[in-house]
Amino acid sequence: MTTLSNCNGKHLTLSDRIAIETGIENGDSFTKIAKRLGKSPSSISREVRRHLFLVPHYYNENSRRKSECIHFNGCQIKGVCGNTACPSICSKCRSKRCAGFCSAFETQKCSQLLKPPYVCNKCPHLRRCSHDFYFYRAKYADDTYQELKTSSRNGINQSPESLEQLDRLVSPLVKQGQSISHIYLTHKTEIPCSQRTLYSYIDQNLFSVINLDLPRKVKYKRRKLRKKDIPVPNYRLERTYADFQTYMSLFPETAVVEMDVVEGSGGKDDQVFLTLFFRNCSLMLIILLPADRREYIRQVFDTLLEELGAELYSKLFPVILTDNGGSFQDPAVFERPDHEEVTAKVFYCDPMASWQKGRLEKNHEFIRYVLPKGTSFSDLTQEKTTLLTNHINSTARASLNGCTPFQLALLLLDPKLMKLHHLEQIPADQICLKPSLLKDC
Repeated sequence: MTTLSNCNGKHLTLSDRIAIETGIENGDSFTKIAKRLGKSPSSISREVRRHLFLVPHYYNENSRRKSECIHFNGCQIKGVCGNTACPSICSKCRSKRCAGFCSAFETQKCSQLLKPPYVCNKCPHLRRCSHDFYFYRAKYADDTYQELKTSSRNGINQSPESLEQLDRLVSPLVKQGQSISHIYLTHKTEIPCSQRTLYSYIDQNLFSVINLDLPRKVKYKRRKLRKKDIPVPNYRLERTYADFQTYMSLFPETAVVEMDVVEGSGGKDDQVFLTLFFRNCSLMLIILLPADRREYIRQVFDTLLEELGAELYSKLFPVILTDNGGSFQDPAVFERPDHEEVTAKVFYCDPMASWQKGRLEKNHEFIRYVLPKGTSFSDLTQEKTTLLTNHINSTARASLNGCTPFQLALLLLDPKLMKLHHLEQIPADQICLKPSLLKDC
């Protein structure tokens, strides 16, 4: 026998409903049926009352009794048969049954249906009864259940008015280049649905924006693992990604800064971005360089060391993880062996393995929203670059529990670094991650 403990909470199946119908036909109580199915008696009671199958009583003038109307005792209506000259109250008329004429007639439910089993399946007075009949039929109950389960998942759970209001909130912000995640996190109290539902509404063309307006809507391919025996260059000795993993296992609390270069359509010889991503708060610094060359990288880190001091520099850049670009292949630029107080270390990702600093690579998408691939950086200034930096760092992230990188940086990074790079918080609704951001300034 099925026990209550291993079935409690599961939906009833067609075979369960057949057992309920059979139990009612046999005159079993709900408690006995429930024990047989491993359910609670209240579950059986609710199941029967939810799926009552109505069979209206066939009316003819001689068979239906006047007492079946719920208004019978106090009814004072006259002339429902059309004879307005008749002085008699229709409910007391013996020649014509008022039930066949009166629009106010309401069937009085049989008193036996007000208590278990709530149905007429086993009623001994079924043939003589003139009330409407209610039965429990397993097939009808299961069909009704399956239809409800399907229909409840169709359509949208919004009124036309609330959907229009939601569109007025979300669509303009999407057109500014804001992500759905940022919009949801900064307007959570105004949005009466989940973040996933917003994507569904856009996918169903219920908003004035479409999928093409979303900053990112692609599928990722599974990465192929490549194993090659490549000789390690001198600059990578004891600085490989495997060394990085070993170091982090020994010092797991150490902050990590990921570093890379972003090029425009002009390539390495045109202006480029040096990006520094602080893993602990997701803040990204973007520094405009005249070209992707080692001397310009050195100038940036010379300035950082000079302005911050050796102690603060070591605190902010204890571990730097970067790729094997030619401008990064001098570890002394970052580790500063000429300064004994500096304790920074640099490690290099494996060749063709940019995913090893994947958080920075993904953060570069924000740059590409404003400066798509094929855009030249030659007309940019550091002021425009700083504006772009501030808009990116003021975008709320679901991975940060709704906070922005700037807010976390205020807690985790030294304010001197923020002041040095002129970082400022942008109000949530003013954030723009479209090419128009830099064209308007």
